[in-house]
Amino acid sequence: MKTWIVRFASLYVFNVVLLLVVGWLTPARVGLHALWAGVILTLATLLLKPLLTKVATSLSASGTKLVQYLAVFVVELLVWIITVWLSGVRAGNLWGWIVPPVLLLIGWVIYDQIDDALSRKTGELYDAAEAKIKGSGSAPSASAPSSGASAASAEATQAGRRELDDGLTPEQRRMLDELG
Repeated sequence: MKTWIVRFASLYVFNVVLLLVVGWLTPARVGLHALWAGVILTLATLLLKPLLTKVATSLSASGTKLVQYLAVFVVELLVWIITVWLSGVRAGNLWGWIVPPVLLLIGWVIYDQIDDALSRKTGELYDAAEAKIKGSGSAPSASAPSSGASAASAEATQAGRRELDDGLTPEQRRMLDELG
């Protein structure tokens, strides 16, 4: 639960800023609607985008890079259409429909780097606080496993956390990384 709250809050703030930049650089009119559109965009990003991305990548898995890039653009375009439709944001002319998904894609690549660092740091702080709360009354040697077992379990735990963070398998993550 802690991961989703931190992820939602950081993505919301990032999306509001990104929407304001979209409104500044494109014919789209965003203004104060960025606050509500940020909620819609954040929910679409967290809930709808992974599903659309899985469908698009499965359809374009055997295609060329151009087909794969087009599939990613279509996902971003659908998220933008939903945001415009459910908020007070107005796209304006044709460029207001085409350029914002590209800016969203660039912004989300940047956000992904920020989110990884933020999630890692938040997890470390949460784990340290939880260890202080739970570990204050127990002896440290009683809970310490052997070094070989702890290395293997730590690696498995990290792999499980990575998969839970975005819902992708390592192969799907690698395929998305290759898309750009």
